[in-house]
Amino acid sequence: MSDARQRLIVAVSGASGSLLGLRLLQLLKQVEGWETHLVLSSAAVLTAKLELNESRETFESLATQVHSNKDIGASIASGSFRTSGMVVIPCSMNTLSAIAHGASSNLITRAADVTLKERRKLVLVTREAPLNLIHLRNMTLATEAGAIIMPPVPSFYLGPCSLDDAVTQMAGRVLDQFNIDVPGMKRWDGTAQASTVGQSI
Repeated sequence: MSDARQRLIVAVSGASGSLLGLRLLQLLKQVEGWETHLVLSSAAVLTAKLELNESRETFESLATQVHSNKDIGASIASGSFRTSGMVVIPCSMNTLSAIAHGASSNLITRAADVTLKERRKLVLVTREAPLNLIHLRNMTLATEAGAIIMPPVPSFYLGPCSLDDAVTQMAGRVLDQFNIDVPGMKRWDGTAQASTVGQSI
């Protein structure tokens, strides 16, 4: 049986930014020994088609195991199924609200609730702007429950040359939260890059 430390639940909601979820799965595929459990919402499938012209199968082909969002009896719906945690990428405000208020009406929100109650790491890559007070309060509630709110903010200090570079860096930073080291990930070294950044300020 797989080591619990090598399992990650990846959920993709219908928020804009489906490329983030796809890129995270692509990066995880490069790392040996990780078992990925994927859940796509129905809205996520629509968004991926609209934004990327990609199908459900493109995402599913990158995962170790795929679960239906309707299957609340899936393995990841139980705390006895040990994992290293869960990421919702991107995370819609609707999904955030459900998680913050403990409403487990589908597998994504149920798995998130289980992740919190088992004191495992839950990262929510929230994708919305500007934020209203309800959004902010839901983020506060989720944080107080143990979740990590991680909006997809580009690492401008690394000088991304394209949107693709920025997306890769953001997805890599999410995986950092689970101590997953992606080969070739560009990182700030604090010295060699300092003069370049200083010139642009």
